[in-house]
This record gives sequence, structure tokens and C-alpha cells, in this order.
Amino acid sequence: MNKVWLVTGASSGFGRTITEAAVAAGDVVVGAARRPEALDDLVAAHPDQVEALRLDVTDIASAQAAVADVLARYGRIDVLVNNAGRAHVGAVEETGDQELRDLFDLHFFGPAALVRAVLPAMRERRSGAIVQMSSMGGQLSFAGFGAYSATKFALEGMSEALADEVAEYGVKVLIVEPGAFRTSLFDTRRTAVSTDSGLYARVGETRGNVAQGDGAQPGDPAKAAALVLAALEADRTPLRLPLGDDGVSAVLAHLDQVRADVTEWEERTRATGFGD
Repeated sequence: MNKVWLVTGASSGFGRTITEAAVAAGDVVVGAARRPEALDDLVAAHPDQVEALRLDVTDIASAQAAVADVLARYGRIDVLVNNAGRAHVGAVEETGDQELRDLFDLHFFGPAALVRAVLPAMRERRSGAIVQMSSMGGQLSFAGFGAYSATKFALEGMSEALADEVAEYGVKVLIVEPGAFRTSLFDTRRTAVSTDSGLYARVGETRGNVAQGDGAQPGDPAKAAALVLAALEADRTPLRLPLGDDGVSAVLAHLDQVRADVTEWEERTRATGFGD
């Protein structure tokens, strides 16, 4: 039976390419976006497989209503893809409270609400998949990406617990951690940038790299989308799927550094119990 997908941020980037890959596989996709007209070409080409839905995932009530509507009309949601997002660059000291809250609404609270909305039907059917579009920045961070990574760290922490909770109901959770892919994430018209204090040279370097990197990223979103679908179809779907040579290398290097930090202090940190 063909699957029914609900994909947020479906108008561009990974949302668009995952939608196209699912359609090519014969599935039905409800593509949610703040600008659903950007999907008009796909809807016209595949009227029986693609539906565009206007949705701002930060509007929790609307997100819940959207899930209820899709379930009422299609009977099920087999795959939820929490993809809507944007980049943010700024030093921790430069990033204001409202900037942080807005980013968490988009990358964490919105996806959390959608997960809560789709799970009852998935549990009842004892099948389904939740794809959380994170980033290599969900495993590690660096100057200028503190706010962005904070939201992705939070999403990954919740998703790891979620995977443990829903496995008994046959529901899969896949955390996708791309490196630099040629999407609109670094589009300077969409990337939020905190006020530059001029105090942090490393953050300045990051700002420059983001501004210059748009359109030159090495990763192919279409190949990434194909791999996401393959991971979902695998007998053992991984919890985490780093993507791209740079993403895989960065995550593995970070894990090596974590292990080095732990083992360097292991003897002393283990000896912190009563009686040691």
C-alpha cells in the first residue's frame, strides 16, 4: 500500500526533495509550507499524489488541526517529516531572548506538537515513521551556531527518548543530520543574523563562511532524500543518519573528541562515589 506523508517546509530544500522522492516512489504527500503556492508545479504534475497545505508550524493549534484534517481525509499518516527550519548565526552573547524563543518554536516546539498529534493514530495502527530533520549541528557546535545547535540538540534529545518509547508500537524514528547541502538554508535572505557586536572573531568567520557558502555546498539534496527513503525501508532503520562526507566526518571527529575527554578523566570521575 502506498504511504501517506506529511512533510513540513515542503516548498524548498530537503522538504521539496523528500516530497519529490516520495512521489517518485508512488506515495501521496501532503506538503505543508508557509507559501504553499511554491508547490503548484508539483501539484499540477501529480494531482493525485501531491497536496499543498498552508501551515506555519509555530502555530501549534493550526499544526494540530492540520494533522486532524489529513487523518480525516486520508485515514492515516504513515510518515511525518519535521523539516521546516532556517539558519541562525550569532554569538551566544549577541543572541537575544526573543531570537532564541522564535528559533525553538520553529525547530522544537512545532515539531513536538506535530509528533504528539500524529502518534495516537500511529500507535493504533502499530506502524509509522517520524523523520526529524536535524543537522550535524545537532551533534556538535561551533562559534556562531550556538542558538541553532541548541534547538537541534533539544530535538535530538527528545527524539532519542521518543524512539525508545514508540518502538514497541512499531513506529520508527529517524534523526537526519546533514552537513552542507545545496539547499536554501544559507540563503542570506532567509538566514537570521544577530546584531554583530564585533567582539568575537570566530563568529565573524562563521558569518563570512555562511554568506559565501550559499550555492556552493557540496551535498546533493536529491541523493540525500533517496537515502532517507532507503533508511526508512531498511530492516533496521538507524536512529541517526549523518549525511554528506563533511557531515559524517564532523560527527565522527566530535565523537572521538567526546571519548578522549571522557577517558582522560575517567579514573577520577569514576571515583566520585561514597566510599571512594
